[in-house]
Amino acid sequence: MNPISTTAAPAAIGPYSQAIRVGNLVFCSGQLPIDPATGAFPEGGIEAQTRQSLANVKAILTEAGTDLAHVVKTTVFLASMDDFAAMNAVYAEAFSAPFPARSAVAVKTLPKNALVEIECIAEAEA
Repeated sequence: MNPISTTAAPAAIGPYSQAIRVGNLVFCSGQLPIDPATGAFPEGGIEAQTRQSLANVKAILTEAGTDLAHVVKTTVFLASMDDFAAMNAVYAEAFSAPFPARSAVAVKTLPKNALVEIECIAEAEA
């Protein structure tokens, strides 16, 4: 197992890695919408938070030598399913066909009261 770490995404705030690479797979931990430059959530609700979570995922994947085009599976955690359509519109800007497999679930509460958290599995060059 090879841990992946970058300052272009928020540092892990617990006993976990930003991502782990095993062979040609990268397992990216859930990314909150924290701007690594400010340590805060962006203004603008679910749309801005979704963009930031995806930017954090992208930064980690870049460090691992891959990108969003190689994501095979995502899981999106939402604080409210009322935000699904708005999240989905932003998500659709980040991915193109063939789209990764995805699960989207509502959870009672996310860390720091975030509106969204996104994790993924991506393929990387061997």
